[in-house]
This record gives sequence, structure tokens and C-alpha cells, in this order.
Amino acid sequence: MSEHAPTDSTSTPDPGAARDRGDLFTLVAGPYQAEVSVVGAILESLTIAGRDLLVRNPAQGPMQFYRGAVVAPWPNRIGDGAYTWDGQEIQAALTEPERGNALHGLVSFAPFTPVSIAADEITLRLELFPSPGYPFHLLLTVHHALHPDSGLTTTVAARNIGRQDAPYGVCPHPYLVAGPEPLDEWSLQVDAGTVLTVTEDRLLPTGTEPIAPGSAFDFRSARVIGSLFIDHAFTDLGRDRHDQLSVAVTAPGGTGVELTAGDKCGWLQVHTGDRPEPENNRLGLAVEPMTCPPDAFRSGTDVVRLAPGQDHEVAWSIRGW
Repeated sequence: MSEHAPTDSTSTPDPGAARDRGDLFTLVAGPYQAEVSVVGAILESLTIAGRDLLVRNPAQGPMQFYRGAVVAPWPNRIGDGAYTWDGQEIQAALTEPERGNALHGLVSFAPFTPVSIAADEITLRLELFPSPGYPFHLLLTVHHALHPDSGLTTTVAARNIGRQDAPYGVCPHPYLVAGPEPLDEWSLQVDAGTVLTVTEDRLLPTGTEPIAPGSAFDFRSARVIGSLFIDHAFTDLGRDRHDQLSVAVTAPGGTGVELTAGDKCGWLQVHTGDRPEPENNRLGLAVEPMTCPPDAFRSGTDVVRLAPGQDHEVAWSIRGW
């Protein structure tokens, strides 16, 4: 990977295309093209042969609904924004005020610095300084890389550069697009054995339930989503022969998109993107492989403990057909 910006124009930033989210970099490899913003290291778009595989953000203004975000240092929610870590009582800002939660970590709207750029890949870095809601010191590195056959792979590495152990979790937040037909006509396939039950008003965990064969959330074999509302986390995830979690969405016309992730992602949030605004309703399927479940900073479930100097790295990939 080159440590300097190349002369190929595909990887140079377009300052007019995403000014409110910093420079926009375009990556190209074979039939794939991706766009990445400096703010949040957001994956703004991913196409195959010109067809969108993700729901895009508006060209101007802030990112909407965390489309394409990297979510860290916690995925999903912290109820009341309050958690205890090694005897410290910590209060994070309530960024989901209507539900009284701290939502989706701290880095999605933060400016990253490009440190390495090539025609088909980019590396961006952010130093997350201690704050009242997260008094820990991390260095985050996001690497987006395109391959002409396998599509986009994103790798997120976190290093604790502070002086105390830090709680940590991470996930992506893409909205997958299978094809031009409505989401209700797409087929979903994902091998999940358990669903996290949540409160209706705040979407906070209450327990887990097994997914019975033939029940509403049983997508072990591909089937049409229909009008089913999904905004749930799943675990007991099946793996393919490469030990990868696979989530595949296929449109009636035969086009589709697949997200895969390694075994460090033991949880998966899926959301049908239901919104009250017709122009935003059910445009894509949010698929979020997570290293820990919702409200993990309060429950402690699968939270990564990063010791000073310790690294954590996780990757996921998106391909289309």
C-alpha cells in the first residue's frame, strides 16, 4: 500500500461532493467503486457495475441514520448512557434523547486523517481522546480496500494508548441494497439461532429466545422478507466453511449483496430501515455485525477489555452480484 497519494485521479478527493463530511475519496477495482468520507471514515457508497449496493447519504449535510458509519467504541445503545467500569461511574451523553440512550459510540461524526491512499484502498486514523462519557484513550485505524472479485473489505483496528484498561466494541452500519425492487420483495438468508428480546419503547435488552424453525426470524434458508419488521440483535450465528458469518440479500431480478464477518463478531443487528418519512422508509436492510450486543457496557456481555498498549482488530466484507 502506497504511503503517498497516487497520481491516479480516482483516489483524489472531490471537495465539492461531500463538503459537510470532509473530503470524499473514490476507490476503484474491477467492476467495484467505493466512496469514503473523511468524517467518520464513512462508506458513502459501494457499487458494482454502476449498481448501488448500499443506501447513500444526501450529498450535503450530516450523515443520515448512520448510513455507512463505523460505530465505536460501543455499538448500538447504552441505556441511560450510564455504565460502571472498574469502579468508575460513567455518564455518556444521551445521543438518542427520545429513548434516553447513548447511541452508536463516539466516532461517526469525528474527522479522521487519511494516512495512506491508493487507487483501490485508503487508511484513515483517529485519536479518540478521553472524555467524560468515555475517559479512555484510543487510536482507531480504518482501512477500506477494494478487490475486483471479492468487493470491499473494511478493517478496524483499535489500540489502547491510555493508562487504564478500556471497554470497547465496534460494528459497521451499512444499509444493504439487493436490487431495484422494494425491500419487501427481497429474500434474506442468515443462520442465526437466538434473538435478543428488547423493550418496545427503548429497544433495551430483556433476555434471549431461541429462533424456532419456521418462526418469523428463521432465515436459515433464504425467504422473502415481506412486511416483517426487524430491528433485532441475533447471536448463535452459523459460519460458512471459511468460518465467516454470512448475510445475503437477493432481489427478485437475481441481483444481490452479501456481507461477511469473522468470528470476533458474535452478534448481528438487522433492521429493515422502517422510518415515518415515506422517502426514507425501508430503503435498505441495515446489517451490523457487532463484537458485543446492545447495552453491553451495562451488562458486560462480550465487551472487549483493552489493556494499555493492546490492539483489537476486526474485519468485514461486502460483495455484490
